[in-house]
Amino acid sequence: MIRSLMALASVIASLSCAVMPAQAQEPLRATVNQGVIEPLPIAIKIDSAATNASGNLGTQISKVVMADLERSGFFRPIDPNAFIQSQLDVNVTPNFENWRTINAQALSNGMAFIDGQGRLQVDFRLWDVFSEKQLLGMSFTATPENYRRIAHKIADAIYEKLTGEEGYFDTRIVFVAESGGRAKRIKRLAIMDQDGANPSYLTDGSYKVMTPRFNADSQEITYMALRDDSARIYIFNIETGRQETVGQIKGMVFAPRFSPDGSKLAYSVAQGGNTDIYVMDLRSRSTRRLTTESSIETSPSFSADGSTIVFTSDRGGSPQIYAMNADGSGIRRITFGGGSYSTPVYSPKGDLIAFTKQSSGRFSIGVMGADGSGERLLTSSYLEEGPTWAPNGRYIMFFREPPGGMPSLWTVDVTGRVERAVPYPGGASDPAWSPRLK
Repeated sequence: MIRSLMALASVIASLSCAVMPAQAQEPLRATVNQGVIEPLPIAIKIDSAATNASGNLGTQISKVVMADLERSGFFRPIDPNAFIQSQLDVNVTPNFENWRTINAQALSNGMAFIDGQGRLQVDFRLWDVFSEKQLLGMSFTATPENYRRIAHKIADAIYEKLTGEEGYFDTRIVFVAESGGRAKRIKRLAIMDQDGANPSYLTDGSYKVMTPRFNADSQEITYMALRDDSARIYIFNIETGRQETVGQIKGMVFAPRFSPDGSKLAYSVAQGGNTDIYVMDLRSRSTRRLTTESSIETSPSFSADGSTIVFTSDRGGSPQIYAMNADGSGIRRITFGGGSYSTPVYSPKGDLIAFTKQSSGRFSIGVMGADGSGERLLTSSYLEEGPTWAPNGRYIMFFREPPGGMPSLWTVDVTGRVERAVPYPGGASDPAWSPRLK
């Protein structure tokens, strides 16, 4: 397992990017703020003489780019069977009339090849079909087996240029992989690309894992391990495969989460019939208790600047969301709606809080302002919870479980209009979305 993790880290470190100057900067944009999204028609065509066991690499890269862009809700990739121009030279201006005929508003074409060092290189261009201008020209290089990361980087570049927002495709998800019957459910720590590809397992299933969370550089994960005789918080280093417990903590510990700079860990401890929130300095391992009420306080989440922590508390009689300063001072309640609230988590932008709400026998994923205002429920079903934000603050991943079935991962955008299942062949819960990979 350690060798495979080190290989994964090596692959990540090996990806490089060179940018070639674009001929023009034109205002073709996919609209991201209007009430009804009309996806922008885009044609994607990456040619290649390079192949792998699954076939032509250019075709495979094109499919990944198309799938990424379609899932965002802002793009409508055009079926390649509709293309009039079958051959494109990345160094030659396309015949734009051929692409206008099939109603493409944007075109991305490229060429994938193996360079003299045996590495896969992909040169690509992005064109505004109607103004007939180039918007982007870029080149990505990686090992041939890492072609999917190149595809995600191309999708990020297109998304950023045409929406004006940060891309989020070159990211990973850590989650709890579930298998077996309900009475003997196996829960392993797992990691995969944000689109469900390349899953691997970081624990062997001999004990249950819960609530995994990334730190800011995506190289460490904290999670709760539930064994027959104890519950402990671990930190797992993806690059080295090393994991360590954060120390001997009296009581049941759960819901760990890193501070934005990775220097602290917030978590809950249940002891003596009371549950409170603590913060540990990971350098000195000193701890500080932040709450002291005779109630249940859990699910702490730091704001983007680290100054504030939101959490769930039933001190008012039912589970609601509260906020406090990072030192435990200034506690204030920010939700007052009917139902029970849980799992609050700040957006990376700091402007919104995602949460789970239980009301009228159903669970919902919602968002609200950082002060609790403007609550909106995005999706609702029999059971769904555990929201986690994409690094651009526009999409939320969560897990959904049908009656008597296995949990699965889903994404929804902040409007609630773009909802997609995340492909993974088994049960999956407790997702956490990484920052953009480096």
